[in-house]
Parts: sequence; structure tokens; C-alpha cells
Amino acid sequence: MMHSKPSTPPRRSEATRKAILDAARERFATDGYDRATIRAIAKDASIDPSMVMRYYGNKEGLFAAAVAIDLRLPDPGSLTREDVGRALVTHFLSMWERNEVLTALLRVGVTNEAGAERMRGIFGDQLVPVARRMCPDPEQAPARAALVSAQLLGLALTRYVLRFPPAVDLAPEEVVAWLAPTVQRYLTAPYPA
Repeated sequence: MMHSKPSTPPRRSEATRKAILDAARERFATDGYDRATIRAIAKDASIDPSMVMRYYGNKEGLFAAAVAIDLRLPDPGSLTREDVGRALVTHFLSMWERNEVLTALLRVGVTNEAGAERMRGIFGDQLVPVARRMCPDPEQAPARAALVSAQLLGLALTRYVLRFPPAVDLAPEEVVAWLAPTVQRYLTAPYPA
């Protein structure tokens, strides 16, 4: 009996955490950070709100846990300098098309410091290594990654959050054709004089 008892709570705990995070992701994507409430998330997860607070402390802690995003960027070693722009734009566009959590994170990042910090971390940790490998001077990698982020997040803001009709109407191939050369230049061109 002693052996089965310790293994039961962790399973229940993991199931509870998963239910909370699933409900939080859905609620943040649907309502945005400001309108999503701990009470609504708890109701969606069929648990008491005190359990959400027990596991995540507050709404910001829950949001940070809910949006632990791996951009699943291609391994920098697998990218060629000649095609990195096209590869990154294609990859990001594919991620945004399938992942409403990224849209929620962008909404929150614009209005909330915790969301902005999360977004900076995700892009900094995952995009800077690609820039470092591709750019002529690795010390310029953070600035170049920031420029790439500006392009990709600008597209995401106009296409998925603000939903500008011309941005929404572009076929993915058109987006790649327009943005890939710019991203390519940011990563591989010599520093402008």
C-alpha cells in the first residue's frame, strides 16, 4: 500500500496541472490576457480557483506557464546562409497559422509586462542563436534577431491580431515571397555603412 499511495497523487497532480494549462491556453487565446480570469479558467478546468492559485500563484504565473512555447526553429546547423530567410519566414508563418497561443502571447505582450518579458525571452533564446550562426559578425546577432523579430511580429500583429484585410488575404506563399528577402538581408548582409 505504501508503494501505490505515493504514485497516485503525482498522477492526479499532473492531470490537474494539464487541465489548468489547457483551460488557460484556451481562455487566454479566446479572451486575451486582461479579460481572462482565474475563476473562468478554473471553471473551464472543472476545479476550484484556489487550486489554480496553489499551482501557479497568480494570473501572470499561470500565463507564463501556459505560454511556454518552443518555436521549434530549425537547427541553425541545418540552415544554409543562402536560404535562411525563406526557411525562417516559412517556419514562423506555419507556426502562427497553427498556434493560437502565439496570438494570445502577442496580444498580452503588447499590453502587459509579464507577457512582453515572455515574448522577449522566447525570441531572444531561440532566434539569437540562428542569427549568431548566420550573420557576418556574431556580435551583431542580437540586433539582427531584433530586426527579424520586428518583421515577423509585425506580420503576426497585422495578420492575426488586428486582422488587416490585405494582410489576412495574402496567401502564405505571397507572405514568404515578400518577407523572406528582408529577413535574409537582416541576417546575412554586411552591416550598413
